[in-house]
Amino acid sequence: MFTLISATPSPYARKVRIALAEKNLPFTLQTEVPWDNTTKTPQYNPLEKLPVLILEDGKSAVYESSYILEWLEAKYPDTPLLPSHTQVDDRLFARKIEVVADGVCDALVLAFFENMREPEKKSQPWVDRQMRKVEGGLRALGEWAEQKQGGYLVGDRLSLADIAVGSLCGYLACRWPSHGWADTYPALKKHWQMLEERPSFQDTRPSPQTMKDKIV
Repeated sequence: MFTLISATPSPYARKVRIALAEKNLPFTLQTEVPWDNTTKTPQYNPLEKLPVLILEDGKSAVYESSYILEWLEAKYPDTPLLPSHTQVDDRLFARKIEVVADGVCDALVLAFFENMREPEKKSQPWVDRQMRKVEGGLRALGEWAEQKQGGYLVGDRLSLADIAVGSLCGYLACRWPSHGWADTYPALKKHWQMLEERPSFQDTRPSPQTMKDKIV
């Protein structure tokens, strides 16, 4: 059985949890606060980042959410989360959506940590720069949600594009509840609400964590 080192608010870890559930792959969940010095992450990932998927031998590990998802697709293809290799354009479009959603998450995380700094050390121009990336990414995702032809962002079945977008929206609801994205992009909100009805999304809804170590 796999072990997944995760953090409760992490959209990156949530993507992997959803993929594992959709592929019916059993795993043990190990929850940590990756910022705190008590984390076990450095034992498995030299970059000290979550999520980390520890393999069945208890020693080998796969890390970084996009690579974990690529690894799972290669190793467990029977429940695909990407269009087939013959559907080249759809497959590339799904990955493009995933890249944008992950990029928005990256910017939000950077802005979140900057906002956690002491007021005199906080850089508002840095926060503003990250939030411009957020707004640009959300605008693109909102347009794609409006343009979708079926029930999902790419084709007629759940893909990594939906998982990435749903995880992003869940993170916004968890860590950025005052952000007005849902009113600005109603099609994106509707798509997220549809995804949240799936058991894999219901079972992985994010929640905040308290960081004990000081943000410097």
